Amino acid sequence: MTQQFYVSPEQVMKDRADFARKGIARGRSVVVISSAEGISLVAENPSPSLHKIGEIYDKIGFAAVGKYNEFESLRQAGVRYADVRGYSYDRQDVTARGLASVYAQSLGAVFTAEQKPFEVELAVAEVAAHQDEDHLYRLTFDGSIADETGFIAMGGQVESVYAAVAEAWRTELSLAESIKLAVHALAAGSSASQAAEPEAEQSGPELSPDTLEIAVLDRHSETNRGSVRAFRRLGREEIAALLA
Repeated sequence: MTQQFYVSPEQVMKDRADFARKGIARGRSVVVISSAEGISLVAENPSPSLHKIGEIYDKIGFAAVGKYNEFESLRQAGVRYADVRGYSYDRQDVTARGLASVYAQSLGAVFTAEQKPFEVELAVAEVAAHQDEDHLYRLTFDGSIADETGFIAMGGQVESVYAAVAEAWRTELSLAESIKLAVHALAAGSSASQAAEPEAEQSGPELSPDTLEIAVLDRHSETNRGSVRAFRRLGREEIAALLA
């Protein structure tokens, strides 16, 4: 009778965490920035249909990095949760905090009970009437949740992206300025990734509208667009005009 090797619980958790981190680091980065006019969600994503950014509810947006099938299933579950809660109670009862708590429980359960953890990081953003009331939550593969202030950077060469945003971010940025800052930070992350792999093809740090996915949560959507839904996805032409 063969005897199974013993692996300590600490080693199992460490191996799962290392596996998830490596998978997330292979992806392209996402930046979420709060500004005076709203919240910008900017991702490096050349696919026109496989979105990394989406709408959850009236004032709530979602962004993710990692494996598409895993974070897409979480996004859909979040939409169902928000719809049921808003219908059963009141639309104002659907909050980013409640959604982030549900995501944290799901990610934590998968990380501890399943053989393979989710290779994802999530950002849940809720825009408010005043900037100091915005909510930005970052969720990692093990169910950890962090309430961030000002901005979130995830995936890829996250240290370089985070440093580029932190250097120039300030509360009075306009929506256009916040988008330009996010794109600059993503370009810095691309440069760092290429420097880490010198044998890779050097395509330069510039990011074109065709390789960007951008959406905004408009702080005054009722006034500006006559809609309680604050989420708006930017088209290629609008992105090109902003970056120009």
